[in-house]
Amino acid sequence: MAHDIPVPRALLRNAGLLVAFSLAAVAIGRFGDVGTTQMPPAHAVQVLDLAVEDRPDGRVDLRDAGNGRLVAEVQPGEDGFLRATLRVMAQARLREGSSRNPPFRLTRWDNGTLTLDDVASGRRINLEAFGLDNAVAFARLLEQGRGAS
Repeated sequence: MAHDIPVPRALLRNAGLLVAFSLAAVAIGRFGDVGTTQMPPAHAVQVLDLAVEDRPDGRVDLRDAGNGRLVAEVQPGEDGFLRATLRVMAQARLREGSSRNPPFRLTRWDNGTLTLDDVASGRRINLEAFGLDNAVAFARLLEQGRGAS
């Protein structure tokens, strides 16, 4: 048994107008930068290009790619986030068939953020996205890199 429920035409027309208005408002905001927030462009204040070397005993040597000096030596079982992040980026390079040789670029920006870039693939990781403690592990490398210069 079918029931016909009458829907007033004015209600359907008004619902359609509401949908059209919503789509127009989103399009204007999106393409006209109306109501959007823009962050000022950040400038690099410290950059360290890191060459990563896996050692046979499980250590990972991190060297300043510019001069070859040892910045840090990560022992097995230490600095899990640092190790995992570098490993994920290195494995992504291998999957893409990129060279292992280009360094990873660690950058401190003037807005206080830290990023790790794979110069071979163009990938960037904002390190604060994983928590302050994890970002500090990389910030420490920047400080150690200053001494290695």
